[in-house]
Amino acid sequence: MDKVVKLGISILLIASLIANLVLICVKLREPVEVKQLVQCPKTQWPPYRHDNSSLLFADLTGQEHSTVKDYLQKQNDLDLNVVIFLIELHLPKKLEVLRYLNGSSTRPFREARVYLFSEAQQKIMELVVGPLPNPTYHRDVSEENYGRLLPFNARVATMQDYKRFEAVSRRELAKAPRLMRESFGHQMPDLKYLFGVPAGAASGDRLMWMAFSRQCQGYYLHPVGLEVLLNYSDANSSNWHIQKAFYNGQYFDSIEELSESYEVGNVTKISYQQSDNYASLRPRSKPTGVPPLQVEPNGKRYSVRLNQVFYLDWRFAFGLSSLTGMRIFDVRFKQERIAYEVSVQEAIVVYGSNTPASMIMKYTDSTYGIGNYAYELVRGVDCPYFATYVDTYRHFDTNHTQRFRNSICIFEHNEGRPLRRHVTDNYSPNYGGAPNSVLVMRTISAIGNYDYIWDFVFYQNGALEVKVFATGYISSAYLTEGGLQYGHQVAANTLGTIHTHFLSFKADLDIEGTNNYFLTKDMAYHEVQIPWSPERRVQVPKLVEKQLKTENEAALRFDQKIPRYLHIASNKTNKWGHNRSYRIQVLSFNGDHLPESVPEEAAVSWARYKVAITKHKDHESTSSSLYNQNDMWSPAVNFSSYINGESIENEDLVAWISTGFLHIPHAEDIPNTVTAGNGGGFFLRPHNYFDEDPSINSPDSVYLDPSIPSDSCELNPNACLQKEACMPNLPAFTYNGFDEVIQI
Repeated sequence: MDKVVKLGISILLIASLIANLVLICVKLREPVEVKQLVQCPKTQWPPYRHDNSSLLFADLTGQEHSTVKDYLQKQNDLDLNVVIFLIELHLPKKLEVLRYLNGSSTRPFREARVYLFSEAQQKIMELVVGPLPNPTYHRDVSEENYGRLLPFNARVATMQDYKRFEAVSRRELAKAPRLMRESFGHQMPDLKYLFGVPAGAASGDRLMWMAFSRQCQGYYLHPVGLEVLLNYSDANSSNWHIQKAFYNGQYFDSIEELSESYEVGNVTKISYQQSDNYASLRPRSKPTGVPPLQVEPNGKRYSVRLNQVFYLDWRFAFGLSSLTGMRIFDVRFKQERIAYEVSVQEAIVVYGSNTPASMIMKYTDSTYGIGNYAYELVRGVDCPYFATYVDTYRHFDTNHTQRFRNSICIFEHNEGRPLRRHVTDNYSPNYGGAPNSVLVMRTISAIGNYDYIWDFVFYQNGALEVKVFATGYISSAYLTEGGLQYGHQVAANTLGTIHTHFLSFKADLDIEGTNNYFLTKDMAYHEVQIPWSPERRVQVPKLVEKQLKTENEAALRFDQKIPRYLHIASNKTNKWGHNRSYRIQVLSFNGDHLPESVPEEAAVSWARYKVAITKHKDHESTSSSLYNQNDMWSPAVNFSSYINGESIENEDLVAWISTGFLHIPHAEDIPNTVTAGNGGGFFLRPHNYFDEDPSINSPDSVYLDPSIPSDSCELNPNACLQKEACMPNLPAFTYNGFDEVIQI
C-alpha cells in the first residue's frame, strides 16, 4: 500500500511541475506591460532673466567681420595689397566696462582689432576699427601696443607661405630622384612635412627645418628620416632655397651633396618598406551598443542666450578668441562678481630629440590660433549628446569669414560622486548629502598633432575650475643612433620625443570690488608644552599667514617652495571676522622650464611662475603674443617685464597662472594619447568668502532619517525619480566639421 501511495504522490508532483512549466511558458508569450515614457521637457528650469550686458564681450558676428573688412578696403591711407590676417573683438577698457555695468556710464563703443601685414611696406600693423556695427574711424595702435614697431620678420607665416614652402621643397627634392624612389617609394613621393620652430637662432632669421613624414592618417607617427633646412629670408619667394639636409642621421650642405653621397654609397641608406598604418583611428572592433547617457528629467537647469549663461546661482558671459581661445567675463555667483575675466592665454610645448626639427622645437600655440583650431564638436564623444552647442565665427588667415558650427558646448553634468555627504550612525541616525552636479563649458583645439580639451567647470559651492586635457597624436622623430636618450621607440624607426607642456591662464578676480590684497597661508610645526602634563612637549601644526605686498614678492616660481594657500582677498570680512577671499589652487605636473640663459626663454617667461600677481593694466592684457613664435629672442611680449616691483596692496589684481605636464611618450600613446592623467588646471575656491558652504542651499540636497518615509520626495528628490522618468529629447546626429577643417 505504501508503494502505491508513494507512486501516486510522485505522479502528482511530476504533473504539477509540468503544469507549472506550461503556465510559465504561456505567461512568457503574453505581452509585458511597459510604462509609456513621456519625453522630457525642453524648457529650462528655473526661468532666468537675461540682459544685454554680456554683449560687451561677445565675439564679432559674421556680418561684423565683413563690415570691418569692407570698411578697410575703402580707406585711402591703407595699402590695397595688405594682408588682413585677423579680425576679432577689441575689448574695451575695464574701468569703462565696470562703470557701464554699475549703471554710472554709457555703454563703451564696440570695436574690432585688425592685424595686417604689408609686404610692400615690410610692416606689421594693428588697427582698432569702430564703432560697430557701422564703422567710421580707425586708429593705428601698432606702436602703442608693444612700445615699438615690430620687425616684419616677426609676422606669422600664412597659408600662402606654407604652400610656397611645399613648392620649394618639392622643387629641391626632385634633384635626388633615385634616393627618393629607393628610400620613399616614388621619384616624387607624396610626403607631408612638419616644421621645427622657432625659425632660426636669432632675431631676423627665417630658417625653418622641415621634417618629412608619409602622407597618411596620423602622419605625425610616420617620420621617414629626411629633413631639410629652408631659407626663406628673401622677400621674393623665388629665391627661397634649401640650406641644409639631414638624412638618416647625417647632415649635408645641400640636396645635391646628399644625392651625390647617396649615389656613391657614402650614406646609410633607408630602404622603402610598405607597412600597415598603425596610426589609423578606424575602430578595430564593432560597436556593441550605445554608452550610458544622462537625462534632464525637468528640462535644462541652465539657459544660454547669445553669449550669456545662467546656471542656478551662476551667471557669466563667454567668448572664444581666435588667438587665445576660451574666455569668460563678468563671472557672478549669488549676484556678486567674483571675476572680471578668466581666460586661456597660451600653450607651449618644448621638445627634445637628436634630429634637427625636434631638437629646436618650441611651439607657442597662440601664434597659430588656439581658438582658431576649435572645430565642430562630435555629439556623444567630445561632449554629452544632450549638450547645448554654440557656433562661432572667425576671420583668421582667410579671405572670408568662416562659421564653425557647434564649436563650443555647454552642459550640466553629474560627476558621479557627491559634492558633500555624511552619515551619522549613532545617537540620531541620519544622512545628508548633495550630488556633484556641475555646469561645464568646453571647446577643443586641434592644433597640429595635439587636441587640447578646455573645460570651465562651475560648482554649486561657488568654486570655479579651469582644466585642460591633451589628446591626439604625439610628435615623433626618425629613430637614429643616440635617439633613445630623448624618448622611447613607439613603432618601427619611430621615436616618441620627450616634451613638456605649459599652459598659461589669466584670472582677473574682483573680490568685493577691485581693491584687493594677496595673502598666503600655510602650516608649520611648532613645539608647545602640554598644559595638563608640563613635563611633556608636542609638535603641533600652526597656521602661518602672510601678505605679499609687491609684484616681485608675489611672483611665485616653479623652482621655489611656495605657500600652498594663495588668496586674492578683500579687506571686508565675513561673519566670523576673516577676510573674504578666493583661493587659487593649481594642479600641475609640468616638467622643468627652459633655463633663463636660453635666448628663446624670453618669449615664454610666464612659464617661470606657478602664480604671478600683478596690478591690473589694460595694456598688460596677455601673457604672450601672436608674434612671439617668430621672434623669440626679442619678443613682442616678455611677460617678466610686467613684474616691476609695483605695490599690490589695495589694488585691482590679476593672477597669471601656469600649469602643465611632462610627457615621456610610450607604446600606449599609439595611436593616440589618452586624456587620463594628461592634463592640468586650477581651482578658484571660496575661502571665508561666505559664512557657510552655499551648497547647503542646493536644490539637489538630500536628507534622510528614520522618521521620514522612504518614498517621500520632500527632502529627497530621488524618491520621485521613478514617477518622473522620461525619454530625453535627442536631436539627430549630424557632423559638418570636415567642411571647416583648415587645410595646409
